[in-house]
Amino acid sequence: MARGFKLTQRSVETITCPPGKKDALVFDSSLRGFGLRVTATGGKTFLAQYTAAGGKRRVALGTFGVLTVEQARKAAQGVLGEAAGGTDPFAARKAAAQAARAAKAEAEYTFGAMVTAWSNAREGDRRPSYLREAVACLDRNLPKWKDRAAGSITLAEAVRALDAIKAAKGTVAANRTLAYGRAAYGWALKRQHVTGNPLRGIERPGKEAARERVLDAGELGAIWRACDELGTTLAGFVRVLMLTLQRRSEVASMQWTELDNLADPAVWTLPGDRAKNGRAHVIHLSDPVREIVRAMPKVNGNPFVFAGRDGRPIAAFNYAKAEIEAALDDAGITMPDWRFHDFRRAGVTALATMGFAPHVCDRILNHVTGAITGVAAIYQRSEFLNERKAALDVWATHVLANVERCTEASNVVRLARTA
Repeated sequence: MARGFKLTQRSVETITCPPGKKDALVFDSSLRGFGLRVTATGGKTFLAQYTAAGGKRRVALGTFGVLTVEQARKAAQGVLGEAAGGTDPFAARKAAAQAARAAKAEAEYTFGAMVTAWSNAREGDRRPSYLREAVACLDRNLPKWKDRAAGSITLAEAVRALDAIKAAKGTVAANRTLAYGRAAYGWALKRQHVTGNPLRGIERPGKEAARERVLDAGELGAIWRACDELGTTLAGFVRVLMLTLQRRSEVASMQWTELDNLADPAVWTLPGDRAKNGRAHVIHLSDPVREIVRAMPKVNGNPFVFAGRDGRPIAAFNYAKAEIEAALDDAGITMPDWRFHDFRRAGVTALATMGFAPHVCDRILNHVTGAITGVAAIYQRSEFLNERKAALDVWATHVLANVERCTEASNVVRLARTA
């Protein structure tokens, strides 16, 4: 439609698209560049048209019904005034819209989403056990960041968070959090999902000292007895952890399909994709372990021996430790600074004292390097399965003997108190 009459509330109400056309433009006769687009379906949109950089530009102002004609006219005057002053309103609005979309995308790209995307992208490049631990560590130590925009976290916030983790959970937890978080941000930065890495250049929260805590026989027996206060699954998990000397996450994720015999398992084969060093590992199950595993309930839809909720393995490690410590306190037993991981050190220390060779202990722990090194390590491919079986059987006997002694001592104390 050509220019020829003034756009008014009444005229706009009556304007229709000519038959056979998808849409048509009609321009106001009194304000040059102020127009209306009307479609075959009845839609009516106000616009302002001007010339810039040798071509026509059109800026949509809003729809009729949402805007009155006079409101649209004032908006058009503003746009046309900007164009007359030498700016390009269309380009400015396009840039603003792009910036708004970018800001929205940045707000929606949360720290949690970034960590998940990084973990998924690294599958095949990193050990599955590494990625599982990394995601769990960041989720556990930086819970307030999960729903924050990844790009909004500052260097100062990161430093404060790491200091708080170190104070509450120790140097190792803070160092791991920094390493995992920095890796996730580095990956996102290279893909332009974020514009900066707030963890880059931060000094490690502290130097990690080698842990030397060795649980003695009495402490192991006391922890075993304290497990009576836990439920069947958690108690079984802690006791199998103690008797097999494997890592916490590996035992917690033990699956029925990894056992050689569901009715009476004697061997557990840990797949390489779940082992810390990426190597499959065969673990002999002593008689007490077999008894515990046989007693574990099989949960439909859950493949794990120590079944948790929603088809996942148990993860209540802190709860289990707290309940054990509460039971120890009730029994008047003081046991400072112990961890589940200390079972491994206690086991190999005791086995070495009993005369088992260091390389056998190394294989039990699934350590790649150890007593046999250099050229000898290249040619020595034996896994020492028989020696490991004997060692774990002796270790189980040793632990249960201490449990028995703890039980007898506890009974003596109880009788003395009631006398």
